[in-house]
Amino acid sequence: MVETATKLPIKTDNMKAPVAQASWHPFEDLRHEVDRLFEDFGRGNWMSPFRTINLESMLPRQGWNAPAVDIVEKDKLYEITAELPGLDAKSVEVTLRNGNIVLKGEKHEEKEEKSKGYYVKERQYGSFERSFALPDGVDASKVEATFKNGILSVTLPKTAEAQKPEKKVEIKAA
Repeated sequence: MVETATKLPIKTDNMKAPVAQASWHPFEDLRHEVDRLFEDFGRGNWMSPFRTINLESMLPRQGWNAPAVDIVEKDKLYEITAELPGLDAKSVEVTLRNGNIVLKGEKHEEKEEKSKGYYVKERQYGSFERSFALPDGVDASKVEATFKNGILSVTLPKTAEAQKPEKKVEIKAA
């Protein structure tokens, strides 16, 4: 079955841009966990069933679920491509807000499996929001978004002025 690309509406609002999310530092987290392990071992707590466990370090940081995004500049436009497996066009939103383009999505998935001797019910919920500053020279009135097979493609056409080739300025000796 061939899925056709779905055009998504581009919303425009004048809300303030969202605050940047905390970044994820995997090597720093690993270092802290190794340090904690050696500290516990040195104190003899490593065998204690009631030793303290840092649950916060086990939880994913905010922004972990952000989708993979590619941004490409071409002669006449910029293109943003986001991989959104398991989502459909109805659960994705693209908004232009205060000189930024905001990609938002939400996933609701439930699985239920019954068989002789076992019952499994899984739920998976999650949302993301990514924001990118619009480059200078983008014609915001012509921004378009399409969604097909879990891939969101947003085209940001350049203005005629931005499409002109760069001009090298000669430097004269004084």
